[in-house]
Amino acid sequence: MTQLKDDAFFITLDPESNSIAILVKHLAGNMRSRFTDFLTSDGEKPGRHRDQEFEMQAIPTRAELMRWWEEGWAHVFSTIEGLTPEDLMRTVTIRGKPHTVLQALNRQLAHYAYHVGQIVFLTKHLRSNEWESLSIPPGKSEEYNRKAAAERKPEPSGPRAGQ
Repeated sequence: MTQLKDDAFFITLDPESNSIAILVKHLAGNMRSRFTDFLTSDGEKPGRHRDQEFEMQAIPTRAELMRWWEEGWAHVFSTIEGLTPEDLMRTVTIRGKPHTVLQALNRQLAHYAYHVGQIVFLTKHLRSNEWESLSIPPGKSEEYNRKAAAERKPEPSGPRAGQ
């Protein structure tokens, strides 16, 4: 998202598509709902209005969008950091249905990966030839592999090392 101009957050590919701003709003709402009182209350909080996450009443600033993004992830990571191995098989509920903590975490991981993938796709589409790859750029795999292999090469050891 750092590659986007501010107005690009609100572009949709067609009337049925979500903008990046909508995806951020939805993810933030989901993260807040699922990871607030994670072990003790249903992951679908009564105060959450999911359908409204897919509407943009007012146009938020880039700073607001990024605050929503950061606060959402803060909910996720602070909850995960507080879990113990014993918690993983505890039961939590999401929309009234029981899940082990491990199942709930996997469910959310898949959901977030899906939407983050949409954000990356849209950003790449909108940036086109100005897109800066998040991993290995096309045509650079062999160069990357050579460099990685050189970095893994063990240092010589033994009595003649360093001579």
